[in-house]
Amino acid sequence: MPSVFLSPSLQEWNPYVNGGSEEYYMNLVADAIEPYLRASGISFSRNSPSQTLGQAIAQSNAGNYDLHLAIHSNAAGSQNSGTVRGTDVYYYPTSAKGKRAAEIIAGNYRDIYPLPDRVKTVASATLAELRRTKAPAVLIETAYHDNLADAEWIQENIGAIGRNLAQSIAQFLGVPFVDL
Repeated sequence: MPSVFLSPSLQEWNPYVNGGSEEYYMNLVADAIEPYLRASGISFSRNSPSQTLGQAIAQSNAGNYDLHLAIHSNAAGSQNSGTVRGTDVYYYPTSAKGKRAAEIIAGNYRDIYPLPDRVKTVASATLAELRRTKAPAVLIETAYHDNLADAEWIQENIGAIGRNLAQSIAQFLGVPFVDL
């Protein structure tokens, strides 16, 4: 049975511009993904909000997963705070499977994100969840939580984001997607 490790953000200290945290909303997205994975016959595990990033990576590496999906929202930093929108889908530069998964995720995400031309794939050798996991890994920054329009879009589209990511996981794994 194909399997995925879901790793929603552990950043409870990272606030949304209109309330709540990255950890809170990305765990809601992971919650929304789970029923679709079950229905599609994809096994999964996920990190716990009480873990450190190192513990989550170790948990992923202890299993035999076909994909490690880190689920985050982004912030532009103090100089550009509130002015940037978009979605970045990161993969490790030497991972062909990770790149393929990132391309599938970005391609499908363009169908739901309001600015599809701002959804892009990005190679990164610095992100721990890409370079330290043994499974092919992707880290999606779903949108910018320091931008009011993006933060509201995430909050209003948790279910659609979860469905879209589950559909992408099924496509990457070559499993028929079962809609609910």
